[in-house]
Amino acid sequence: MSDHQTSSKYVFSEQVGHLLRRVYQRHVAIFQQNIPDSQLTAAQFVTMCAIQEYAPCSLSEIVKATAIDQATVRGIVERLKARKLITVTHDAEDKRKLMVALTPAGTQLVNETVPFAHQITESTFGNLNPAERLALMHLLRKMAE
Repeated sequence: MSDHQTSSKYVFSEQVGHLLRRVYQRHVAIFQQNIPDSQLTAAQFVTMCAIQEYAPCSLSEIVKATAIDQATVRGIVERLKARKLITVTHDAEDKRKLMVALTPAGTQLVNETVPFAHQITESTFGNLNPAERLALMHLLRKMAE
């Protein structure tokens, strides 16, 4: 093998997608270890935060706010509804459109979980210094555009 072929070898473990996935898996593990409600997933929490911010809101608004696909959001909404953390009603003007809002128990859970979420973010950053944290957030936002 020539030097050129060796240097251009595809090393999956050094690719951006692989590294992003590893960091995300680490973040989800930190979330599950530190969240007080063991039944609550990171995707459910972010969905509840979006509902709290935009309520009442439609499923498509949740999809847009969270970047979670429609099918997954439907499953999350069903699970949160079963736990009586959200209400799902039909829109007054468009009966086909479902509107979602937090119940008092859902609002309480979000409010109780937010301080843990801040700590989870800190743990995910690990030993990155303030400049590295700022740079990482800037780059992630830029890549997400």
